[in-house]
Amino acid sequence: MIGNSLTDPALPVPSDLVVEEVEIAVIGAGPAGLMAAERLSAAGRRVTIFDRMATPGRKFLMAGRGGLNLTHSEPLAAFLPRYGADHARFRRFLAAFSPLDLRSWADGLGADTFIGSSGRIFPRAMKASGLLRAWLRRLAAQQVSLRLQHQWCGWQGNDLLFCTGGAYRRVRAQATILALGGASWPKLGADGGWQALLRARGVAVADLVASNCGVDIAWSEHFIANFSGQPLKAVAVAVGDEQRRGEIILTRYGLEGGPIYAMSPAIRTALARGGKVSLRLDLKPDWSQQQLAERLLTRRHGQSLSQFLKKQLHLPGPSYALLREAQPADDAAIPDDPLALALRLKALPLQVTALRPIEQAISSAGGITFDALDENLMLRRLPGVFACGEMLDWDAPTGGYLLQGCFATAVAAATGVGRYLAVPPS
Repeated sequence: MIGNSLTDPALPVPSDLVVEEVEIAVIGAGPAGLMAAERLSAAGRRVTIFDRMATPGRKFLMAGRGGLNLTHSEPLAAFLPRYGADHARFRRFLAAFSPLDLRSWADGLGADTFIGSSGRIFPRAMKASGLLRAWLRRLAAQQVSLRLQHQWCGWQGNDLLFCTGGAYRRVRAQATILALGGASWPKLGADGGWQALLRARGVAVADLVASNCGVDIAWSEHFIANFSGQPLKAVAVAVGDEQRRGEIILTRYGLEGGPIYAMSPAIRTALARGGKVSLRLDLKPDWSQQQLAERLLTRRHGQSLSQFLKKQLHLPGPSYALLREAQPADDAAIPDDPLALALRLKALPLQVTALRPIEQAISSAGGITFDALDENLMLRRLPGVFACGEMLDWDAPTGGYLLQGCFATAVAAATGVGRYLAVPPS
């Protein structure tokens, strides 16, 4: 019994299903799947895309709601380390499809990209909808067939099995590209259900975990009621030896924001070692501890610390409340000594208890291990089956690195399929 857990009850699979033959099957109509289909169809291959959702590119559209950050303009020497331990592997992927290549591709679809003040690259419209429409028109012009509401259920023999409209469909492909995404925002299409299907075939898959997500901190009820939703601009956060700067948001459950997202791998590793993690918040990263202490000495007798922090140090409004939240349970007093108080403002300890659930994360880490893939991103245990995008076991921060990684691995997988099909069967 194989069932579609999302839309249909478990259905018996008929043994005499009619087999539909296609040249290349791409499973997943997100950025990686669409890019792989475009490259192969442009080379004259006949491509059929299957996706379980009613419309393609759902997560791509969500990514564009706040401004579609396609990639980043920084030099390769700074770009590659964003992929952590996989940076050497991504050197090869980005050599074949670089940030400049991605920008040229988007411009070719009428996106008219530009470099923002942070170095990030966006389409002029700051949305994904127009780019996606132009992209789908190009794929249609290249005779790519798009089969929506087709839930992939694994294999019957060596053929692909899909559930659609309460019935099964059996598809025989000369080559298959898996581009089903990770497990973040499952309502948009990627739920990680493919993990069990691949593990059943002996493919090594690292558990999917939340990345680029907020963190949980046990704020007091008073703090939540008065400061939830407020930003902290131009601050720095640190975990261990890693530090990031930028704007973060105070939430009812903890913290959100770019610096927090970038620290996800470090926080995840520290949590795995021992429960809680101390995140250090620097409220005045451009000042030294000594500079802060000297300014604190100018505080007038009778002037409240809360007003002094706001008016003389120009710290965010919630700063005094954060000082109180960060106090140890057995010590309710904020330090009086200027040097000690300056140190607290430079390294405010906040106890992180957990990352936010994977369903609320921007991306997920984990997936098919690179040891399970050959140099063409073909599964060693499944000849003719390739994988790309967030299905692979890599991690990167927001800022354009996620989409760049998805596009670049899609190009690599498409290139691998081309090589595979060019070799006559033995």
